[in-house]
Amino acid sequence: MADRPPVEQLAQAIDARIEPVLIPWDCADGFFEAYWRRPEAYLDEPVRRAVSVWTRVGPDAERRAVDNLRADLSSGRWAELNSELLALDAAELGLRLLVA
Repeated sequence: MADRPPVEQLAQAIDARIEPVLIPWDCADGFFEAYWRRPEAYLDEPVRRAVSVWTRVGPDAERRAVDNLRADLSSGRWAELNSELLALDAAELGLRLLVA
């Protein structure tokens, strides 16, 4: 993100190592990446309201994303494009943990 220093800089500042965070497919925490294998959750308004990324992209972009996702799920396109995800128990999605 533009408003945050790079994770490497943060790690260096606190003399920490950087470790990837694996997200299990059934993660119940409700952050954006938690639904990587259950995208239908993003169609649910209460789920989206609990995820801060939607407030940053704005209502028009959110509406387009939800409409496109709904169409892709309905047509089977999402499953076709993401079939390799369905076999994973956990995914590395770019989240990092700093361990000091």
